[in-house]
Amino acid sequence: MILVASLAGCATVSLEEPAKAPAPSTAGTIGSSETRIVPSKDGSFQGEIIGTAAPGSRFAQLQIGMEALPVQRLIGIPDDMHAHETGKRWIPFYFGTDARRMITYYKGEGCLTFTGGNVWGSGGNELIRIEVDPSGRCYQP
Repeated sequence: MILVASLAGCATVSLEEPAKAPAPSTAGTIGSSETRIVPSKDGSFQGEIIGTAAPGSRFAQLQIGMEALPVQRLIGIPDDMHAHETGKRWIPFYFGTDARRMITYYKGEGCLTFTGGNVWGSGGNELIRIEVDPSGRCYQP
């Protein structure tokens, strides 16, 4: 009983000023940080789209699940790119295509993330994430 009374003394409630409402969402604006989970174009997996591409922009033409070469043919080659291993690289007998990831940066648009293949280098190259970020902060090599 003493413990309950001592813990209740730690809680404070202010009646002077009501809690403020959260700031309005920027969802649907260009470069917002809203993350949407969407199915790939063939429906076999889900990917992420962060932000909303401007109508008519290069990123507005893309769909999760597209392969890297058709993406480059459609919107051009990236301004920069890098690849890294994921934690799945170290799972014994893991045969999935995302043991590596390839991040591409398009100046003024944002970043695209592709699966980079399995541990033997085959497979992959599917678009799994579109990050609309005209500032380029999405690219961290």
